[in-house]
Amino acid sequence: MGSPLSRDPIADARRNWEERGWADVAAPMAAITAIMRTQQILLARIELTLKPFGLTFARYELLALLSFARNGSLPMKKASTLLQVHPTSITNAVDRLQDAGLVRRSPHPTDGRTTLVELTAGGRTLAKRSTAALNAAVFSDPGFGPDDVDQLIRILRDFRRNAGDFTDS
Repeated sequence: MGSPLSRDPIADARRNWEERGWADVAAPMAAITAIMRTQQILLARIELTLKPFGLTFARYELLALLSFARNGSLPMKKASTLLQVHPTSITNAVDRLQDAGLVRRSPHPTDGRTTLVELTAGGRTLAKRSTAALNAAVFSDPGFGPDDVDQLIRILRDFRRNAGDFTDS
């Protein structure tokens, strides 16, 4: 990232919306744009932290998910569902992680139509090391105060539920 801007471009955009007669949607536009920019900033921090491990955030998420599974393995379709990504994305991540020796595919023991993806010992080790790095570099100091984090979790959870992301409370 370069030097900080002298003005907030999202506040400028909001004023532009208002001046053009879109005052009724100016604040929501600014909020959505701010969320998108925040996502870019956080993803850049995460990707920078994961780069020394040879991981993208998408691949890290799959390793972390597998590390939480009881046997270190999941059906690929279930991994896709839990990570809320298209099956093609899981296939791509598994391909890359398998090439790196971090996961392997295996047939499901009772369902011949299902392929499991499972962590290798190296994958388990890398998941632990990369998680420790993310905890230290990003999650311990996200840039939000503790009260803000709790409020953000609530606001974003409600939004996601209302958008049909999940149904429980």
